Amino acid sequence: MSSHPTIYYNKVSGGYTKLNAQLNSQSSSLGRIYRNGNKVSRRATIAGPQNIILGGKTIIASGAIIRGDLRRTGSGSAVVISLGRYCLISEQCIMRPPYKTYRGNFNYYPMKVGDHVHIGANTVVEAATIGNHVDIGKNCVIGKFTIIKDCAKIEDNSIVPPNTVIPALARFGGSPGE
Repeated sequence: MSSHPTIYYNKVSGGYTKLNAQLNSQSSSLGRIYRNGNKVSRRATIAGPQNIILGGKTIIASGAIIRGDLRRTGSGSAVVISLGRYCLISEQCIMRPPYKTYRGNFNYYPMKVGDHVHIGANTVVEAATIGNHVDIGKNCVIGKFTIIKDCAKIEDNSIVPPNTVIPALARFGGSPGE
């Protein structure tokens, strides 16, 4: 893998940007800074950028891996991962869409992340939905098809089992969390 991924942005309706076409950017010590304020580290790995939507002012830190290449092969939405505005994806995070296996085939489903979401370092996320103003600590594992409602906090070193629904304003911690 290259330490300098080629990632470009294009303005689309609704104020969001879609990763897939060239747009002017400027470099900084963090990586690339785009017109809409998104900052992507040169050491981040973005697979399948045409299937990822970033809201404005989102930061993707060094070593983060976002797997937009894991998507359904048939008909359906091309967008696999949608990140809201003002999100922070910390160092060494892995984000991949949730999946089910059916007759030996992987069926991937979209992941939607709201605005003002902070995901701590070394966290693995396979959630279906993460609401607005959510804080996920470092070294966490968020299981497949988890739904995290608005203003929730996931403590450091927590494991959230698959198919868990975390209500709004909840504090969740432990291994497995409760």
